[in-house]
Amino acid sequence: MRYRLTVIGTGYLGITHAACMAAMGFEVLGLDVDADKIARLNAGELPIHEPGLEPVLRRGLDSGRLRFTTSYEEVAAFGDVHFVCVGTPQKRGEYAADVSYIDGAVESLAPLLDRACLVVGKSTVPVGTAERLADKLVRLSPVGAAAELAWNPEFLREGFAVQDTLHPDRIVLGVRSERAEKVLREVYEPLGDVPIVVSDFATAELVKTAANAFLATKISFINAMAEVCEAAHADVQLLSKALSYDDRIGGRYLNAGLGFGGGCLPKDIRAFMARAGELGADQALTFLREVDAINMRRRARMVDLARELAGGSFHGCTVGVLGAAFKPDSDDIRDSPALGVAVAIGHQGGRVTVYDPIALDNARKAHPELSYGESAVDAVRGAHVVLLLTEWQEFVELDPEQLGGVVAARRIVDGRNCLDAEAWRSAGWHYRALGRP
Repeated sequence: MRYRLTVIGTGYLGITHAACMAAMGFEVLGLDVDADKIARLNAGELPIHEPGLEPVLRRGLDSGRLRFTTSYEEVAAFGDVHFVCVGTPQKRGEYAADVSYIDGAVESLAPLLDRACLVVGKSTVPVGTAERLADKLVRLSPVGAAAELAWNPEFLREGFAVQDTLHPDRIVLGVRSERAEKVLREVYEPLGDVPIVVSDFATAELVKTAANAFLATKISFINAMAEVCEAAHADVQLLSKALSYDDRIGGRYLNAGLGFGGGCLPKDIRAFMARAGELGADQALTFLREVDAINMRRRARMVDLARELAGGSFHGCTVGVLGAAFKPDSDDIRDSPALGVAVAIGHQGGRVTVYDPIALDNARKAHPELSYGESAVDAVRGAHVVLLLTEWQEFVELDPEQLGGVVAARRIVDGRNCLDAEAWRSAGWHYRALGRP
């Protein structure tokens, strides 16, 4: 049987999942409560920046296998398998995750389910959420237990979302029945020979949060080493290189710099700590508090380095900032270290001009108090200090001589350790970087 799929929520995850499932040959109906976003998607316009996703979206629309709606009634009537892909942001003023959007999706969908179906959660949630939602689904659905829940966490990286969906390194299926497992195996069968881990709900929920906690810990570990390297006048880049040859450690996510941000890692590790506390296992994750603290200290250290190069104060100082997105190949500015640094310098009296190849419009909306340039050269014109805060390839390939011709002073802080330090120093720049002498 070729199932008809629905995708509830059209953020990064939802749009990507809907478009890729259509590319795999399924009929897919996506849903969002934002009518403007739905109109744009049906016209083939992406409301986000994700490399390679727009042609996949357009091919799905052109084939007739993919469309989008605002109607839960239409979704309930259409789908055999309903994927829930809504956001779980951090609660304001708390570490815990806000799961109200997931509850809202289930509460809107369940009363309309009048035939057997599978509802599949893909969002990152606190462990225990699936158990609660499964009971709610049965209680609210006209078909009762024939409306079954499964949990299938996503492992997408922004900038590689299409690749990660169509060529995943593993698939995790949190299920309660053989039927649910069979349905999901058939859904993912077109992907070929991919490792599949079948588990209970709680384990499936924990896989994603544990993975993010591990990655955050590895990033903060090398950034902690950068702090030690600065104190000892050592070079964290050489340290990282030496560590990377140990295959127990590896080199991925071992590049010291400004730290992590975005809509996943920061809020997910905080929600993980909060949930562990609720379960009485808070001591198991106390190390994540230091992981988070190290990450935030990197931003403060970047501001300190910039102030040092500015002569001890930002008053009367023009600062050119290269980067606004939390990572390259994305327009996502959620919890962006780059913007965090830019705003902090502005608060301390600096005249800040920001440039980013993709995220400029989002940055302008979020921080209208900053100035913005239309190019890297424009952003650093007349700058007394230049900060590279997002490692876009465009910035890595900048000509230090060309930039040197427009700045007020050749001073640069490489917040991502991605520039050729000797090339910039040879061009007369005072080059500084986190964790390097």
